[in-house]
Formats: sequence, C-alpha cells, structure tokens
Amino acid sequence: MRHRSRIFIVAIVTLFMIAGAASAATGARFMEKLNRGLIAVKSGSGYYLSWRLFGTDPQESTFGFNIYKGVTKLNTAVITNATCYQDNSAGTGTYTVRAVTNGVEGEVSEPALVLAQNYLEIPLDLPAGYSANDASVGDLDNDGQYEIVLHITGVGKDNSQSGITDPPILDAYKLNGAHMWRINLGKNIREGAHYTQFLVYDFDGDGIAEVACKTAPGTKDATGNFLKLGPAAGADNNADYRTLTAGPKYGFILQGPEWYTIFNGKTGAELVTVDYKPPRGPNKGLEWGDSTGNRGDRFLACVAYLDGVRPSLVPCRGYYEKMTLTALDWRGGKLTERWFFSTDSGYATYKRQGNHNLAVGDVDGDGCDEIMYGACGIDHNGKGMYTTGLIHGDAGHLGDFDPDRPGLEYFQCHEQNTGISFRDAKTGQIIWEKGLNLGDVGRGCADHISASTRGAICWGSSTGAFDCKGISVTPTPPSCNFLCWWDGDLVRELLNDNKVTKYGGADLLVATGCSSINGTKSTPNLSADIFGDWREEIIFSCSKSLRIFTTTDPTTNRIYTLMHDPEYRLSIAWQNVAYNQPPHVDYYLGTGMTLPLPKPNIRYYDTTTIANGMPVRACSPKIANTSMRVFGDRHVNLPLYSNGAATMVVIYDFLGKEIFKTIVRKNSINLHKDFGMPNGLYFVRFNTMNAIEKL
Repeated sequence: MRHRSRIFIVAIVTLFMIAGAASAATGARFMEKLNRGLIAVKSGSGYYLSWRLFGTDPQESTFGFNIYKGVTKLNTAVITNATCYQDNSAGTGTYTVRAVTNGVEGEVSEPALVLAQNYLEIPLDLPAGYSANDASVGDLDNDGQYEIVLHITGVGKDNSQSGITDPPILDAYKLNGAHMWRINLGKNIREGAHYTQFLVYDFDGDGIAEVACKTAPGTKDATGNFLKLGPAAGADNNADYRTLTAGPKYGFILQGPEWYTIFNGKTGAELVTVDYKPPRGPNKGLEWGDSTGNRGDRFLACVAYLDGVRPSLVPCRGYYEKMTLTALDWRGGKLTERWFFSTDSGYATYKRQGNHNLAVGDVDGDGCDEIMYGACGIDHNGKGMYTTGLIHGDAGHLGDFDPDRPGLEYFQCHEQNTGISFRDAKTGQIIWEKGLNLGDVGRGCADHISASTRGAICWGSSTGAFDCKGISVTPTPPSCNFLCWWDGDLVRELLNDNKVTKYGGADLLVATGCSSINGTKSTPNLSADIFGDWREEIIFSCSKSLRIFTTTDPTTNRIYTLMHDPEYRLSIAWQNVAYNQPPHVDYYLGTGMTLPLPKPNIRYYDTTTIANGMPVRACSPKIANTSMRVFGDRHVNLPLYSNGAATMVVIYDFLGKEIFKTIVRKNSINLHKDFGMPNGLYFVRFNTMNAIEKL
C-alpha cells in the first residue's frame, strides 16, 4: 500500500469565560489585538523607524527589540529604552522588528509601512459637493491594522439653523487607500455636528469592529440596499419626513421613525436595527428644552466597559434640559438593553448639566467605566453618581491632571455662572473654579503642556490659565481647541488649525496644503495613536485626500501604545462626537512620571466569541464533523478518529510557533489538555500516514 501524508488544519479559539464570570474574576478587559504598527519614514540620509510596545508586553527593562533590514540586524544591542530607531545604513531591504525576551527573539513583525515623507496620503472618492469631516479608526478586517471610517459631508446645518441638508455619508478606507464601503444615511437624517455620532469599535469580540449610528427610512447600507431588519422591515423608504414648509423649522426632521443600526465593519452591511430610545416625545420637543426640534435632536454617544470586561454602546439624547443615556450590548448577534438613564426618573437635578461632549473612564477604581456627562457623572450601573449643578458647557476633559491627588479629575468650561471648574471625577467635589459670572466660556483645554509646571495647565477661552492647584499661570496658551503628543519629551503640544505648536515655543508641524475642520473649532479629522510608537498621528483634510501625519522626532521614553490605555482608546471612539475634544490617558503622562508603566489590565479579544464548551466549527471541510470544544478552564476537548493510523497532532499559536506535539496510535482519543496559554487563535495540524482516514 502506498502511504500518503495528509495534513488538516483547523482554527481553535480559547476563551476563558462563562457568561463573563471568569473575566469578571480577573477584571481584565478585552481589547483589540494590533500588529506592531512598524513604520519607516524618510528622514535625513536614512529612515526613521518606530513601532508599538503593546500593553501586554513585559514592562521589564530587559525586554526589548531588534530591528532588521532584510536578514540583516541593524542594532548591535537590544533596544530597550525606546520603540524608535534611526537607520542610516546603506542598501535596501524590508524593515521588520522582533521582540526580545530574556535574549530570545520572538516572531517577525509585519513589514514596515514605508513613507517617503512624514505623512501617509489616502485619496478619497468624494461625491460632488462633499468633503472629509470627522474620522474614527477600528480594525475592520481583523488584520491587526487600523482602518479609517470617515464621515463625509455636503451641505450641513447646525440644529439652531433652518434649511435642507445633504444626506450624511460614512466611508471606510484601508491605509493602503482601498475604499472598502459606503453607507448613505439618507435624506431623513439631517447633516450637522449634533446629529450623527458614529461609533467604531469591536463590540462582540469577533476581531472585526462594528460601526453604529442613528438611522431612518431611506438609509442604505454598503450593499446598496435599504435597511430591512427589525423596525426597518417594510418601512416606506421613499417617505420624506423633512419639514418642507417655510419658517424656522424648515428642513428639520420632526416626525417619522428613528432607528439605531449596527453595521458590519468589514462589509458595511446592516447587522441589526432597533428603534432609537427614547423617541422625540409627544410634546413637540418641549421636554428637551424648546419646541423647534433643536434641543431634542442633540445627540451624543460613547463606548464604555460597563461590566469592566466587554464594551457597550451608549447612545444619548439631550443635554440642555432632559437627558437620556441608553446602554446596549451587542453579543452573539443580539442587541440587548443593559440599562436606561433618564432625568425624568428620579434625577431632576441632573437636568441641564450635559455638555456638547462627554468622557468615559474608570473614575472610582472599581474596574468599570463611568460616564462624565458634562457637569454630572453617570455610574457604570446606569445610576446617577452626582451633579455639580454648574450647568452645560462646550468642553470637558477627563484625566489624571493633578499627580499629587489620587484618582482622576475633570476640567470643564460652562455657559453661565462659573467660567471654568476643576473637580474630583469620582465624587464631584469642586476643587477650584474660576471666572465667576463671565457668562459663556466657549472653549477650554487641559493637560501637561509645560515641563516647568507640575501636572496640567487648565485654561478657558476668556479666563486665563491655571495650574492643577488653581494658581494662575502665564502666558495663557494661544489656542484651546486640541492637543497632541508629538515630540520626544513628555510634555504635550498644542494642536490648532493645521499646526502643532510648542507652548511658548515654535511650530513643530505645519501641514501645508491641509486644513482643519469644524469651523472655528479648528479640529483635525482625527488625532490618535494610529501607528508607530506612543506619539499621536494627526489626520488632516487635504482637498480630495486625507493625510496622516506622523512624527520623526526621536524619543527615549518607552510607553506602551496609547491605544492599549483603556481611557485613551475610548476617547478615540467618542472623539468625533458633537464638539470634538482631544483624548486623554487614565494616568499621569508628563514630566516626572514613573517609567516603566505598570501593565494595563487588558487582554485580547477572542477571534470567535463562544460560550463554555460550545462546538467550534472546523475551517477545513475535510474535518468539518470534528466536534472540537473549548472550555473556560483552558482545556481543549478534541475527539480524534485516526482509523488505527499513526497520527501526529501539532498545535501552533497564531504566529506559527509550536506549543504542543503528540503522536497518536489509537483508533480514537479524546485530547483533553491544559496548554496554559492566553486566549487567542490556535491551529491544530493532523498529519496521518494512511491512505484512508476518517476525521
């Protein structure tokens, strides 16, 4: 008999939780698994390289990296003090990086993204009259690299303005410029800063980020079809619910269905549609603060880990008068309500406290996220934490702004009574307030922007600047719109219009040919740690393209990617909401900080979310009937039928490293093994030596 070697490969996924029980015990939250984000930017006579330190990497000083150009290692000693390197060597080759643990190299990274200048340009497919507006990022195809979801806008109107708008459009692009999909929200969704708050995040743990936003009849997903699930089934998609009679409500949408839809991030196809909660209401919007539809159509949204383990969506409505927040979980193909908060339900003192923005973070140290909703705080369980009573404002910032105080602080500007306030984010205690009776302070900003000032400097557009103790600081920064970590030190820079500027110093970046967005807000399309090391990239609109600018300044500060800091990652998810605010981390990042940082309490998303013992479908049709199960105690139960043939069973991790091998010489076995590995994607190879086998 002629012997043949037959190889079968199947992906198995380990998951250490039963309905969240094991996860809650560890308190670790699931985060997206990224690649090293290695970039090579033309700089001087060579290339400047930078890459990610993961939040899951060892933080010991002995852990480091080797850099390769082709097969040639460039560094003589393991790089342990930074995640950047300047290569001026001769010759060409593909750049890669390898982690080094106790002198042993790990897997080879993906090839570097090579840039001929300090930006990556992405051409846009724009309809006539449309331009690039707010952007967000997420891993839309499970390749470890971020993709961009872009809100493109035509004619738009503020809620206070009458008039007809163009339909809002969401586009998705890969970093190589490929246009992935387009979602047209239709004529029954009005265009403007306060209407479409889109969230990009992996809500169900399948490795692919979803996209969620408010929808209506006439919305088309990326397949080109009208929405058809849930309340959208059978809807009249030709109906026009806009107010078309002349007057102050001309162009407003004050009637018709209101929905909330989650789209597949890879394809842009509709996954689920539900009624938007709450609806406008029966009193012509009076409960929201007026009868014109202005204040009733003020929307916010965020992502929050309300159980400390997995992310929830939180669409919101209202902040001038009545305020509501609805927490939703997208799990196993079902969208369920976790809780609903309304100022009508025992929280009357919370009315009028909301901002044009919000912030999310674990402010009380319980491992679960709370929501700073302007001048009040909402606990992870949907209950009110406190209200300061200082009323609505345009800007707010959450972070560890005073390193001498435990916990996080929240800085806010206000439209009446108090100009700016600085409070304990956990208790709501006002630490200091400035600018009493100034009226509307329309802008405000806060962070560590000066090495000579400990902690943050906080300032409003008309209040002057103060340190974290409330002591006056001069000079007042010239802008208060946005911030960015750009150069190599631990001091954050000012980001305004198309420039990055050192406080009290020179411009570090001028994005010639590019512009900011959102009018006088002068914000970028997005500022986030998209690739490279911990410094931030900035996306600017440049006519019919986006340019993602990145720094080439070297640094000796080794900090894990900001996207693995829980608060920062959620800040990127809500950055596009209403009046955009810069992101912050949940620790003190500044002069005098302690390095290395402790590892964040995170772990990677599972490639497939399964319950304990749920069968995992084999990816090869040859072994599609194999009943493989993964148990919460990290045991794999794998019945193997070899028909008496000698069969080698090898288990590899996702990058191909062998972690287990055995030879089976029985008709059948039940492989029940604890591999002691973290959750992730693994492969099993069966190599049998019989011509006939049954698997």
